[in-house]
Amino acid sequence: MPVIEGSIGLLQNAGAPVAGTDEVQTITIGGTPTAGTFTLTFEGFTTAAITWSNVNATLIAAIDSALELLPNVGSSGVVTAVGTMTAGIGTATVTFSGANVAKRAVSTMSATSSLTGTAPTLAVAETTPGVAPTSGGASKGALLVDTTNGKLYINTGTAAAPTWTVAGTQT
Repeated sequence: MPVIEGSIGLLQNAGAPVAGTDEVQTITIGGTPTAGTFTLTFEGFTTAAITWSNVNATLIAAIDSALELLPNVGSSGVVTAVGTMTAGIGTATVTFSGANVAKRAVSTMSATSSLTGTAPTLAVAETTPGVAPTSGGASKGALLVDTTNGKLYINTGTAAAPTWTVAGTQT
């Protein structure tokens, strides 16, 4: 990265910078489970057993808590929400938004089921791919030149979450 007079980096990007996107994955519980547990594995770490519940809020809280206990996710690392779930059957979404996992592509979780009932199933799929922000890690005040459109941007956010703002009134 070239340096302007020693302190502020000048970055280049072909096209306007992007803010990045948090990855979203969907857990689907099918069949008719009546009891049991399951685990989720994320980038080499496996959760403790998650007890299935027919109370959506209880099940969502258990999934969220189990994932946030993983060292590569951490506290407040994910937001788990009901998708199309009714009585513990259907979909739940997991948004990877914490400091360790935000704004990047992450590996799709895998699931291991010990659910019981009538033909219970458990699957995980990527719903929204994570996208890294343009020049993530650039310090506040860093400059970026859009070499395609000829615009200058300044990072008004942070290194972890850059916000690229057009400098001045450019056409």
